[in-house]
Amino acid sequence: MRSGTPRRRNKAARPLSLVLALVLLGSLYAALMPSAQVAADTGTSAQVAEGKALFQVTCSSCHGLNGEGTSQGPSLIGVGAASVDFQVSTGRMPMARPGEQAPRKVNTYTAEEIGKLSAYVASLGPGPAVPKSSQYDYSTLTDEQIARGGELFRTNCSACHQAAANGGALPNGKYAPSLHGVEPLHIYEAVRTGPQQMPVFAEGAIPDEDLASIIGYLKGIEDQPSAGFSLGGLGPVTEGLFGWIIGIGGLCLFAVWITSRGARAK
Repeated sequence: MRSGTPRRRNKAARPLSLVLALVLLGSLYAALMPSAQVAADTGTSAQVAEGKALFQVTCSSCHGLNGEGTSQGPSLIGVGAASVDFQVSTGRMPMARPGEQAPRKVNTYTAEEIGKLSAYVASLGPGPAVPKSSQYDYSTLTDEQIARGGELFRTNCSACHQAAANGGALPNGKYAPSLHGVEPLHIYEAVRTGPQQMPVFAEGAIPDEDLASIIGYLKGIEDQPSAGFSLGGLGPVTEGLFGWIIGIGGLCLFAVWITSRGARAK
């Protein structure tokens, strides 16, 4: 070989350099990635997987194997974890058989199982999450805030649940349940998810602070003793019925009695 002639490069040098760079980059990423994040992701994935297995055993007959819905039950894609937590925690789901309305029953699931079901359904599509306790806490509300909660309740809710929150009948055999004894968490979730015939009130319509005021008002009227003859606290329906039957009926009987006495006097 003549002196001064450049050496030829090995054809494999460039691919080997690229592979070495990729290996070094991967090693650097693995070394710098936080281990806590990996553990969190693994835990969430495991919870979703366990929730899916539980869902397919207890819920898929009505809602489909992947929550897509069937003729027996609606799709759960996009309903969110809050809807699952409300329905299962209050015993409304699972239903023994489809009907007009799912009544409140004793819950047979553990909190851990409900969390797994909620996590799985939440993974199907974005929806309302289970709220934090600070979002519905009413313990620090002022009297003015609770009074505002009463105004909001009478404006938005009393048409179905009645002014005293005793519940009421709806068309086609359905009903608005009583709100006495309902957990604040479940009231919050019902407002945000709109179960059964109830409309959905997003945070843009009723902010969290207003919703906490409504909850504070409802808890306040639970503790108030009944003043006099409340007629069930159902509002103008029972009051009007009482007025017609007792009031006007009594006047009619009195008029007949007066007439009969006058006839005897003659």
